[in-house]
Amino acid sequence: MTTNRPALITTACAIVGGGPAGLMLGLLLARAGVDVTVIEAHADFLRDFRGDTIHPSTLDVLKEIGLLDGLLALPHTQAPRLDAEIGGRTVTIADFSRLPTACRFIAFMPQWDFLDYVAKAAARYPHFRLLMATRMTGLMETDGRVRGLTAAGPEGEIEIPCDLVVGADGRKSRVREAAGLVVERFGSPRDVLWMKLSRQPDDPPFTMGHAGPRQGFVMIDRGDYWQCGYVLRRESYDEVRARGLDAFRDAVAAICPLPATRLSEVRSFEDIYRLEVRIDRLSTWWKPGLLCIGDAAHAMSPIGGVGVNLAIQDAVATANILAAPLRAGALADRHLAAVQRRRTFPTRMTQKLQLMMQKDRRKRDADAPGRSGPPAFLKGIARWPLLAHIAGRIVGLGFRREHVRSPKM
Repeated sequence: MTTNRPALITTACAIVGGGPAGLMLGLLLARAGVDVTVIEAHADFLRDFRGDTIHPSTLDVLKEIGLLDGLLALPHTQAPRLDAEIGGRTVTIADFSRLPTACRFIAFMPQWDFLDYVAKAAARYPHFRLLMATRMTGLMETDGRVRGLTAAGPEGEIEIPCDLVVGADGRKSRVREAAGLVVERFGSPRDVLWMKLSRQPDDPPFTMGHAGPRQGFVMIDRGDYWQCGYVLRRESYDEVRARGLDAFRDAVAAICPLPATRLSEVRSFEDIYRLEVRIDRLSTWWKPGLLCIGDAAHAMSPIGGVGVNLAIQDAVATANILAAPLRAGALADRHLAAVQRRRTFPTRMTQKLQLMMQKDRRKRDADAPGRSGPPAFLKGIARWPLLAHIAGRIVGLGFRREHVRSPKM
């Protein structure tokens, strides 16, 4: 009697998650001569309502490795500033025109196009391997050290022994759960309800617009349609559904700058994608043989799309610090701790800013229920436009910008 044994893939680094952080790290490690395997649970990258912002600091990273021109040849929209509606007028809340970068704009591009581009660039390196439709099923541990992972793919079970497992699998990370890493949670969870509305020639010229004094509303120009996000402040998604689709359309129409008739395109709650927003971070991002980065290490609010930018900056810092010891087979705990030290400051500062904004919103809602105006920081920017350039630097570059220092081998 014979039994089917799991397929065996030996690699230096196994990355769980084919999102921005995972693929960027895979690309940079393979470029530096490290054998790397990325596993992605889905069969493709075609999923709506993901972070579609590519920030100036990320565009600089692509320029540093010779991939910027190819990316910008793909269909995209450029936003040299972000606007918000305050008191019936449009105010620039983040201005990127003075950034010390190659591209002084945020590029809006469907994330599946960005991920496909990065994956194809990485595939040109012989040390890179991408396994799609492959889900991690467990970690391989001996003597308190992670020594690889097990996975299930289209051809069956796989064992992947390696020197390092990287969790880049998002805010619901299976890696951090399997590793038993401690999560600190901050603020109050809230939901963003995403939907598609068609884009017409006479629509307002928003690239990314925010509207509504009492309720958040986001519009992202996706070419032939708007990707719209409706932020729930005081109610749950279950309460929204209980009131019915007509009540939901009416609530959105009250703050959406598009004609109310456009909401008829939302035909059922199946046309709405619910994103649970929470702010958290790991107390320790690593254990021997394992490291988490991106949303797996620190989930962010989607404000300004900064979570994607932070995740990619994490990947750059990780490659800078770990490429040489991984290539030499000399990875030590101190290298993993160095990644967390490098990325702790920008993570904490970004989350602190988001929590301050959330606290300000709760205070205003409590002081004047149903009549709260825009957040204090928006009022400040409306009064002193120079602050828009400061906001542009925080949104566009983050609190610590990373440059590619891992060599090309």
